[in-house]
Amino acid sequence: METAPPLPAIDARLHLARPGFTLDVDLHLPGRGVTALFGPSGCGKTTCLRGIAGLTRNRPNPDLARARPGRVVVNGEVWQDDAAHLWRATHERALGYVFQEASLFDHLNVRGNITYGLQRTPPARRQVALEQAVELLGIGHLMERKPQALSGGERQRVAIARALATSPRLLLMDEPLAALDAQRKAEVLPYLEKLHRTLDIPVLYVSHAIDEVARLASHMVLMREGRVLAQGPTGELITRLDLPLAHGDAAATVIEGTVQQHDARDHITTVGFSGGQLLLVSPTARAPGEALRLRVQARDVSLALAAPEDSSILNILPATVVAVAEDSPGQCMVALDAGATRLLARVTQRSAQALALAPGRAVFAQVKGVAIVN
Repeated sequence: METAPPLPAIDARLHLARPGFTLDVDLHLPGRGVTALFGPSGCGKTTCLRGIAGLTRNRPNPDLARARPGRVVVNGEVWQDDAAHLWRATHERALGYVFQEASLFDHLNVRGNITYGLQRTPPARRQVALEQAVELLGIGHLMERKPQALSGGERQRVAIARALATSPRLLLMDEPLAALDAQRKAEVLPYLEKLHRTLDIPVLYVSHAIDEVARLASHMVLMREGRVLAQGPTGELITRLDLPLAHGDAAATVIEGTVQQHDARDHITTVGFSGGQLLLVSPTARAPGEALRLRVQARDVSLALAAPEDSSILNILPATVVAVAEDSPGQCMVALDAGATRLLARVTQRSAQALALAPGRAVFAQVKGVAIVN
């Protein structure tokens, strides 16, 4: 009987001590897709990324190496193994790194910047062609421009293309949108989604913006004070009532769905998911079968014991209460199951008492079509 090949995976055990701060993490991540390192500023996200890249390393300490041996393995390729005295320098690790600032070479045009990355990659290891990187990032019309003539969003897209040109086994992105305003961020996000769909290159994405994480990442590492608070599928972590992400004004649910139809007259797209259907406003026509990731904020979900009639709310979903937790003074967070999809609803304590909300209670979750983000 043949043994199935192991699933692609990234394992990183890092212990990095600095004055006033210690990073101590043991990560077990999927070897494909986007994994987000998420947490407040100063929690160790960037330090973790630099450790995986080999840019940060503890000074040799035999006692520490025996007690907390570091190890970094990317899809079977060992980059660091302290127990075996193995260390690959950064230039020996097949990775691409995109920083918060684009850091392009001002004396080179866009073509020259991307070619620089391509030339540093041995021909035998090249998997991403120049033309492919240019097409994926939509920068063909910018190739002869100098960085000074680019917008912030264009500069960051060029920086991503340069990183891709090295044909990395792992792409590290350190808050690549943090320096952009809302308009430029909205410009770049669709290209990041396109990369995720098109290329089979795992991405570690550092961010403290939950909207970016919910839109891009299928897996998440939640960090606090140099430690891992939780790691797992994004949709699960952001709806766990024992974690901080499921509380407060930004609490939301990620729903994976598939386009069933689009009504061009009303600009309404119907999306099927495990809990039924959702109707949302979409000015852009969506093709049936297209996969969509939707975000529904807990504050935009209301609950009823009976299905409302003659309502302007387009989405009324049968659901079951899983748990109820205090959120803030006078408010509760309610976890619901709609089919196999977990939803959150933020309601007043008075409403929770009036509806006798408790685990097992059957309810109807109401979501306005204009409130769904995609």
